[in-house]
Amino acid sequence: MAYNPPLQVVGFIATRASDAERGPLLLIRSDDATLRGLEPGILVWVYGPHRHELAPVQIDETLPRGGVVVRDLAGIVLTDVVRLVKIDSERQFQLPPLKP
Repeated sequence: MAYNPPLQVVGFIATRASDAERGPLLLIRSDDATLRGLEPGILVWVYGPHRHELAPVQIDETLPRGGVVVRDLAGIVLTDVVRLVKIDSERQFQLPPLKP
């Protein structure tokens, strides 16, 4: 498992319905992404202090080390500390059987 220290939200992008690009997104430096075993386009859980959301990863070298920018993630505000958890695509999820 990769080392996964917390990250600080240094920017928040809120989009409007008329924006061409919208929806959840996480911007992170390449060295911070490599440290956590993340690649561009991969989905991660972004765990904030109030809730967690899924977002794809995008690389942005202009960010400071240990900082991320989030777009359209509810429950996360500027200066929050977040943790990222990579989705394990190899794990098979099985639902319990339905009870009659």
